[in-house]
Parts: sequence; C-alpha cells; structure tokens
Amino acid sequence: MAKAGRRPGATNAKKGPTKGSGGKGRKALEGKGPTPKAEDRPYHKAYKMKRAAERRQAHLHSRPAPRLGGKRTSEELVTGRNAVLEALKTEIPAKHLYVMSRIEPDERVKEIMTLANKKNLPMLEIGRGELDRLTEGSVHQGIALQIPPYKYPDATDLVLDVMERFHNGQLKTPPLFVALDGITDPRNLGAIIRSVSAFSGDGVIIPERRSAAVTASAWKTSAGAAARIPVAMATNLTRVVQQAKDSGIFVVGLDGGGDIELPQLELATEPLLVVVGSEGKGLSRLVTENCDQIVSIPIDSAMESLNASMAVGISLYEVSRRRAAATA
Repeated sequence: MAKAGRRPGATNAKKGPTKGSGGKGRKALEGKGPTPKAEDRPYHKAYKMKRAAERRQAHLHSRPAPRLGGKRTSEELVTGRNAVLEALKTEIPAKHLYVMSRIEPDERVKEIMTLANKKNLPMLEIGRGELDRLTEGSVHQGIALQIPPYKYPDATDLVLDVMERFHNGQLKTPPLFVALDGITDPRNLGAIIRSVSAFSGDGVIIPERRSAAVTASAWKTSAGAAARIPVAMATNLTRVVQQAKDSGIFVVGLDGGGDIELPQLELATEPLLVVVGSEGKGLSRLVTENCDQIVSIPIDSAMESLNASMAVGISLYEVSRRRAAATA
C-alpha cells in the first residue's frame, strides 16, 4: 500500500551522496605547481631579456673574424704600449697599428707613432669596444699591432735546396738545421730561431701539428731573427728526417740519456740536423729511431734538464766551435 502524497513508482528527487564523489574535484584542487621563475615565463620581461642575451652570444660566436691582411687571432696581435714599442724596434713585420680613439698619449705612444710613420705603417683609429673585441679581452692600453700570418716554406724543399747550394759550392760551411719535436711554447721557438741565426744556421723545421708556431710572441722572442732565418713546416717530421739523411745530412737528437756527450760530437763538421724534444717528454720514438746519434749535454747532477732553447744554444755553440777549429 503506497503512502499518501507519492505516486506509485516515483523516486525521491533529493539525491544523497554517492560513494567516491569526493574525488571528482580533486584535479581542480591540485593547482599548477610552483610558480616558474620570471626568466622562464614567456610573457615576462626577464624572459625576453634572457632570450635576447642568448641570441647576442650565439651571434658573437658564429660571426667570422675580420680579415684585415689575413687570418685574425689574438696571437697575431701585439698588445700593450711596451710590447708594441719593442716590436717596432726589433723589426717585427706589421700590417696595421690600431690606436684607440681619444687615447692619452704618453712618451711610449709618441715614440710608437714616430716609428710607425718612419715605417709608413698604416694607423687605424678605432673605438675602445672594437679594440677590446679585436684583442679578445687582453690588456691593450689603447694600442695594438697586427702581425701578418707567417708564410712557412716546405721543410723538404728547404733542406734539398740548401743541400744543392752546398754541393754547388755556394755555401762556405756545411748546412745546419734545427728541428723541433713536440715543443709548443712559441717563446722557446723564438729563442731557438735567435740561436740558429747567431750560429749561422740555415733554418728551423717545425711539425704541422702539436708544435709552436711563428706568432707575435715568437717574433718578439727572436729579436728580429725570424726575418732572417726561414722556419719551414713539415707535414710529417719523421719523413723529413729520413729525407734529410738520404740527402747526406747527419741527424743528431738531443736527450739527457744520449749515446755520447756533446764534447765528443764528431759529426759537428758534417751537414747536420739537430732535433730537440720537449723538456718533459723528450724526443718521440720514431724520431729517435731515425737519429744517427743521440747526444747529451753534460750538466751538474743537481739539474734535471735544460730548457729546450738553452740546450739548442749550447749545442750550436759547440758545433760552431768545432767547425771553426776544423777550418783554422
């Protein structure tokens, strides 16, 4: 029997809670996590500034270096007033002198200008920002000297040409070369060039890879000798050593554990190629195997080794002394 006021089969319009209904709004209540940093929000000013900085940085690294007289690197710029003045005095070749706009001239700057005018060296006035970029952040004191890239003759061509002149009687003394095996400091190279010039050598040979190059630093250390002594490049130093031997040149390597000591070097009066290795690693295995003799310099036992350029200077002096004694 149905209750009064309700139709048979009718349901209650008021719906009670159902199982699990509390989870239906959970996602909406979770939120969106921590607020991103200002620089990570695309609509924020900090984000736009960050993106602009990234684009500027990418443009700076992708922009090609200016080509003013050849390849441009910081090593081909002499920077600073003292260094530029010394470079001009020692006859280092130069293509341009960069002078910062509104530079405060002191005695060094005035002397630099005078020497540049005497050499008819082009002087370019540029802003500080441009000079900072050209010198890649080095201390320039408002002035920099551009050094042209060195033109290396081929090592094999140099050796064969000198030997031909020797056999034709055009050279009074036997040929004398120095080869560098693993020396990466350009100052060592510059000092060796200077020693080769001082003792009437015919050239310096460097490998194409993993070696010091004739940069502004090498020019400066050579005190102008790099303008007189050719520095030749060898694609493969071992092959050049073998070709030198085939042409009649004796090859001696400088090493602390040598077969003989320098005062007993009988080959000094012959056409000679002296090979010097780095102070730490010494001569490479292949070069050592192709040397006619390994020569050591007798030094005090308290001294472990000599600087490469010093060892070359001492060796060339002994070679020069023996050659002079042989012709006396």
